[in-house]
Amino acid sequence: MNNNESIALRLRFYKDIDETVDSVRQKFIDYKNHLPKDYLMKIRKNYIQFTVVGEKQRYWSPYLTIELEEKEGSHGKTTHLKGLFGPAQTMWTFFIFLHFIIAGIFIVFGMFALSNYLLKTPFTKDLIVMGLMLISWGLLYFIGRQTRENGYGQMEELEKEFLKIID
Repeated sequence: MNNNESIALRLRFYKDIDETVDSVRQKFIDYKNHLPKDYLMKIRKNYIQFTVVGEKQRYWSPYLTIELEEKEGSHGKTTHLKGLFGPAQTMWTFFIFLHFIIAGIFIVFGMFALSNYLLKTPFTKDLIVMGLMLISWGLLYFIGRQTRENGYGQMEELEKEFLKIID
């Protein structure tokens, strides 16, 4: 799984298995009982969340979220797996919060700049703040990419464990 060239920060994959959803879910339940101590697996209906815990866990440690769906037209005989690698929900929420704050500041100072322009008063400070917000957006993107790169090794570990389960 080499998606380093893509712009997406959250890696996705899809896989079809010639078994029912219940039998695939049962494989995950059985594996959970023999799970190595470095991993944590949560199973809720047709959703499975898999991550690294313990000494190996870092703030950038990835989560693997898997959704089990019955494939259309298979009459329950094929399971479609949707996998998503992403950061911890708290980390993701924090990044989205920062994006909204930066966007809000950018929009507010854009309105100030337009008002000052129409009133023929100086608006360079407003443009400077807007430029700083653009730089901040770029910085957040760079931090997100760097965080993902830090988690590549653990993503590969999670993928190996996942493949052990479904094979």
